[in-house]
Amino acid sequence: MEKVHLPEYYIMYGYQDLDALKPEGISPVERLMNEFESHEAKERSFLPKYKEMAGQTENPLIKFLVQLIIADEEKHHAVLHAMVSTLRGSLTWTEPEDALRGFYEVAKGREELLALTENFIRVEKEGLKEYKELVRTSDRYYHGLFALLLQSMIHDSEKHVEILEFIRKRLRET
Repeated sequence: MEKVHLPEYYIMYGYQDLDALKPEGISPVERLMNEFESHEAKERSFLPKYKEMAGQTENPLIKFLVQLIIADEEKHHAVLHAMVSTLRGSLTWTEPEDALRGFYEVAKGREELLALTENFIRVEKEGLKEYKELVRTSDRYYHGLFALLLQSMIHDSEKHVEILEFIRKRLRET
């Protein structure tokens, strides 16, 4: 079969060429959406179990730590749901309310947003340095609990920097 060059739109959504389609007609986008839906269902099934665990324990520390996990799991569910809605909207040429939109829209005040984003990146990176120093100085306290919590905050801050750098890139491209 001769290779067909697809428009950029198809490549952006995971099609490299028409050979990428499975024989049963499932596109890479549909496959990815199915994988996201499957993972979302798994995460959703564990959430009640975490909540049950938090509700059963009388230990305030365990309850606190499990509540941190619950908050993350709820956030993961929301993120996966938004990604599935976005893919579904692309496949059906619709705009579901909970889909991620705005990739190609230039926001008013782009320069101000870019400046704020640059500032937040700087602040997050400074915070990372401080957290890492705090981990070093508190690692022996409470059997490493403080170090664990600070490491979790470091992961969050690293994620924040990645998100902000993505925003900065998008703002610079528009």
